Amino acid sequence: MLLSPAFLPPLLGWYERNKRDLPWRRDREPYHVWLSEIMLQQTRVEAVKPYFQRFIQELPDVAALAAAPEEKIIKLWEGLGYYSRVRNMQKAAVHVMEEYGGRIPEDFETLLSLKGIGRYTAGAIASIAYGKKVPAVDGNVLRVYARLTENHGDIMKQSVRKSVENDLTEQMSEDRPGDFNQAMMELGAVVCVPNGAAKCEECPLGHFCLARKRGTVEELPVKAPKKARTIEQRTVLVIQDGAGTAIRKRPDTGLLAGLYELPNVEGHLTEKAALARVKAMGLEPLRIEALPDAKHIFSHIEWRMCAYRIAVSSLEEAPQGEFLFVDKSESDKKYAIPSAFRAYTRYMKEENS
Repeated sequence: MLLSPAFLPPLLGWYERNKRDLPWRRDREPYHVWLSEIMLQQTRVEAVKPYFQRFIQELPDVAALAAAPEEKIIKLWEGLGYYSRVRNMQKAAVHVMEEYGGRIPEDFETLLSLKGIGRYTAGAIASIAYGKKVPAVDGNVLRVYARLTENHGDIMKQSVRKSVENDLTEQMSEDRPGDFNQAMMELGAVVCVPNGAAKCEECPLGHFCLARKRGTVEELPVKAPKKARTIEQRTVLVIQDGAGTAIRKRPDTGLLAGLYELPNVEGHLTEKAALARVKAMGLEPLRIEALPDAKHIFSHIEWRMCAYRIAVSSLEEAPQGEFLFVDKSESDKKYAIPSAFRAYTRYMKEENS
């Protein structure tokens, strides 16, 4: 369903007056647009700001990203989660260097061919950085458009998303496609928000909104329920040898691939079983302390964790095998430990007395 062309001036005018001052909006550098959109997937704006600024300070352009050691990019990403995002971005950066001389493509279809770039991100780069008339349809835009047009289609279906893309392509601003896309995103992020909290009285498009006129704002958008998460119980072992804490590298495939972690096992172990596990690692436990329970939610799995801090006898030489002991300052600077273990990594900064 198409809207009246009259909705463009109030939308763009509202955006000019009310847009948030975000570090990636201060220029239209394609690399900055790309990086910000990848970081913002599954992550709040306020959380992304310091990561974005630190990342571009350390890796200021595509060439720097392409050449960086993987350990560096993972450490810069530490805490954002979904690490495949930055790994894919680096693979795409290498491709851009090899195939396009370091210049990020401006063509939508070419952008789609890069690792980790989907239709939304390609649309954002093409429109914001290069002024191409291409929509960038994310969850915010789908929600805004569903309410404006009172569309009861399931926004999780590709057919619905494609229909919205087609409609917006016809209706978006010819001379300001980047601002149009950002205005729609911004409207969904701060005004046309989800879960019954829409600020309709602040909306510049209220006069055009069919859902507002018909009292169906809270019913939209229609979204099929997600599958229930799998619950996994785990026991985390904070094993310490003086100033060192045991960590190990996860497999190169699967959940949290290639990252470092505190040793952990499936199930909730008793103190006796935890001590037996440490002995099986070739270590001599001296004392054990139960730590508070914690949980971490991934997109499809929820970890419910218990934990123990276990002091072991000092080792004369570094252990051979799957784990290594690192001192506390080294762990902060060098090893990327995912936020799933945040409840327990803080104990790495304490002396085990």
